[in-house]
Amino acid sequence: MSTTPIVPTTTDTQTGDKLSKGGDIEVGTKSRRVKRRLSSRGATIAALIIAVIWTIPTFGLFISSFRPAELIQSTGWWTIFQNPGFTLDNYQEVLLSSSQSSPQLGSYFVNSLAIAIPGTIFPLILGAMAAYAFAWMKFKGSNWLFILIFALQIVPLQMALLPVLQMFTTFLRPLQNTLHEVIPMIPEQNYLPVWIAHTMFGLPLIIFLLHNFISEIPGEVIEAARVDGASPGQIFFRIVLPLALPAIASVAIFQFLWVWNDLLVALIFSGGTQDVAPLTQRLAELTGTRGQDWQRLTAAAFVSLIVPLIVFFSLQRYFVRGLLAGATKG
Repeated sequence: MSTTPIVPTTTDTQTGDKLSKGGDIEVGTKSRRVKRRLSSRGATIAALIIAVIWTIPTFGLFISSFRPAELIQSTGWWTIFQNPGFTLDNYQEVLLSSSQSSPQLGSYFVNSLAIAIPGTIFPLILGAMAAYAFAWMKFKGSNWLFILIFALQIVPLQMALLPVLQMFTTFLRPLQNTLHEVIPMIPEQNYLPVWIAHTMFGLPLIIFLLHNFISEIPGEVIEAARVDGASPGQIFFRIVLPLALPAIASVAIFQFLWVWNDLLVALIFSGGTQDVAPLTQRLAELTGTRGQDWQRLTAAAFVSLIVPLIVFFSLQRYFVRGLLAGATKG
């Protein structure tokens, strides 16, 4: 009777990996080696250098936002100690001026919020439902359909603008006019085309990212809910959504930042009207017809950064959990 030799193993108290005492390859050696390299002193120094280089242009823009126009146009921001000249005129002109050449950003700020919030919520809801269906509701052709949705990310955004705009002109514009006639409170120019456009362009990536996370949910949890008589809708809202909250928050940050900073989609589907135009459109106009007033842009850029920073820092803990989710098993 033959027996299989047992190789004695030990457990690393720091990483939890099992290590073999023989000549075989240690389990978890590769992951520990990668972790050691990424946390080494050289990697930390390199990360700090990259962070500093990446931050220098933003810091220079921030300094320039507090300098008068004559100093901005004649000297660089790095001469701040020789020519301080701090002033709040740029921010006052951007936020408080009511002249025709430099209108206030308040209405555009509200427009960006009205575009970005629904433009993030709608694709997240539809994307989470679709990701759950592809992960746990197998049907005929589901794999090919998921591959098709994933392949839509390869199509450049600019190629789809004209066909989608023609479709909106044919089908959506009569619907908007009808709604305006039935309910006069709804303006003829509204945010509906922009919401639909951002939802369409954001769904492929959102479905792909959420599917990868939702498919990693233990199957025993889903099967136990089914045995208890839970419907697919109950499983989705009571089990999948709470477990997928870190991933949803991470995707929400990316989608919100993309919609908030977008100019092309909003400019085309909003019709360029001031009632629907986002903040990015006004930022592009602040510099003047020949770019002679670009000192306004330095202050307006940091005004537009307020909301993205609030969103990022408020969801930062979910963002980190979403990035680490699925990185380790067991």
